[in-house]
Amino acid sequence: MRRRTRAGRKGAAIVEFAVLIPFLLYLCIVAADWARLMYFSQCVNDCARAGALWASDAEVRQKSRYTTVTDAALAESPGISPTPTVAETDTTDSQGKLQWVTVTVTIQFNTISNFPGVPASQTLSRSIRAKVAPLESR
Repeated sequence: MRRRTRAGRKGAAIVEFAVLIPFLLYLCIVAADWARLMYFSQCVNDCARAGALWASDAEVRQKSRYTTVTDAALAESPGISPTPTVAETDTTDSQGKLQWVTVTVTIQFNTISNFPGVPASQTLSRSIRAKVAPLESR
């Protein structure tokens, strides 16, 4: 009699596992999308920070191998796809002297799959505002 009980229990475990497989796969895909979203968010933040540093300091620009704020910003995340867009905004004082520079990096993030409850795409954007460094007089 014990043998029949064990055999019957094995069948129940297989059925329970078969019922759980779709839910477990859903959780794995959602977790992968969440991890990708965090990675893209960090990349966008790093790009904006690097672009703001490059744009706000003339000495950094002179020593840098990059010629534009876009090149400097995108160097922080090489190979990220789709390529983020970089925008620079300058703020001047009443005398027309450059005071602040704002670098905004934007990317369209697309999820792996289109499950209910998980948005198919999300726009990630980060703006970094940096005070323009004064030129050193030598």
